[in-house]
Amino acid sequence: MAHKDDEQPTGSGAGPDETGPEENTSGPAPSGERAETADADAEGLTIDDILGAEQTPEAAAEGAGSDKEASLLIDLKRLQAEYANYRRRTEEQREREIERAKGEAVKGLLPVMDDLDRAAKHGDLVEGSPLAAIGDKVRAVAERLGVVSYGAVGDVFDPQQHEAIFQAPTPGVTETTILEVVEVGYRLGSVELRPAKVVVAVPA
Repeated sequence: MAHKDDEQPTGSGAGPDETGPEENTSGPAPSGERAETADADAEGLTIDDILGAEQTPEAAAEGAGSDKEASLLIDLKRLQAEYANYRRRTEEQREREIERAKGEAVKGLLPVMDDLDRAAKHGDLVEGSPLAAIGDKVRAVAERLGVVSYGAVGDVFDPQQHEAIFQAPTPGVTETTILEVVEVGYRLGSVELRPAKVVVAVPA
């Protein structure tokens, strides 16, 4: 007769594993997680990226047309500025040519005006005399044309305007000044008709 102890299993691990099968974490993610990942990737895009990706050929052509219009507008402004500068230079040159032409015509009057100055120094231009009347008319014509005389005793010597024909060392003089005017100078606007010929006093 067999004992009950013989009927028990001799192995100690006959029972099922208490921990159960290990969960599989390497499988595909659920559909909810895939949607969240796609949304996160979409957040990195900008509006320009989206619009650029969906830009039609018509929109691209319109952008190119706007760039061309801006370039043409810049060229137009540049031409306007160049034309304004050209007009200014032309006007300045025209005025200089007019002054030069007047100066050439007036130069013929300078010897006559010199004779009138000498006559006035010698007392020949008596008030009311025919010679005095002629002198007044000649000077009026010169003034109407814009002729200006310069060079007077006591003025500071300027080599750009005065021609020194003699230098006289003078005690007490600190700077070169005009001591005597031999021939008056004349100018018309910016045109130098004739420099003044003077005797200058220089520091001793």
